[in-house]
Amino acid sequence: MVDEGSKQGSTWPMPKFKFEVDLSPELRNIAFQEVSGMDVETQVIAYRASNNKLFSTEKMPGIAKYGNVTMKRGIFANDNTFWNWHAEMKMNTIKRRTILIKLLDEGGNITMQWSLSNAWPTKITSTDLKSDGNEVAIDTIEIAHEQLTITNGK
Repeated sequence: MVDEGSKQGSTWPMPKFKFEVDLSPELRNIAFQEVSGMDVETQVIAYRASNNKLFSTEKMPGIAKYGNVTMKRGIFANDNTFWNWHAEMKMNTIKRRTILIKLLDEGGNITMQWSLSNAWPTKITSTDLKSDGNEVAIDTIEIAHEQLTITNGK
């Protein structure tokens, strides 16, 4: 019999369409259309030891560099959440937050969670306006952060 993926420990990959975001303890379970840019890159340090018999360098891991995370969501009447957070920036200071991005299973349980530490908004792009369009109005926020950690389940 073929395994359709309904049993515990299935080898089927997770679908990515059911997720939610917590921007802060007060702003939980926010629905976004899209979240992208959750990546980390480790710089390479080329080093040649003086006693190395090979005429080449060793490659060692250096500083980790985290990319900005981009989030898109529909605009709702009287909801200025992104703009209010961005307006908190004053003279090189802002209240940094821990943002949680949760991938959910069909039952709404957390299967995987990305945590962005010391996050703050670096860019907000409001929707474009077209008199002949019929698309939903979308705001985009770009989040800078200092660390990305991943946990499985809850």
